[in-house]
Amino acid sequence: MGKGASKAYISAMWKALLLIVLFALLALAFWFAGVTWERFAGETIPAFGWVAIVGGVFFSLLVGGGLMALVFYSSRHGYDEGRHHADE
Repeated sequence: MGKGASKAYISAMWKALLLIVLFALLALAFWFAGVTWERFAGETIPAFGWVAIVGGVFFSLLVGGGLMALVFYSSRHGYDEGRHHADE
């Protein structure tokens, strides 16, 4: 294995480790939210409640990501530039 392949492998492993850690933190956040809900509200969250929470988070991230993509697209294609008047 060459030096370039070794660097690519290490880079891929760091990315995989980062994804694993981030998903573990996400799972921990969901667990904490459920335990806190049960402790303060005294009731368990039904399955449709979890589906609603996950769906709300997913669609919020989807809309936020889509809007950010539009911001970058419009910025790179010059839509954010002011119009130049010919008479000025």
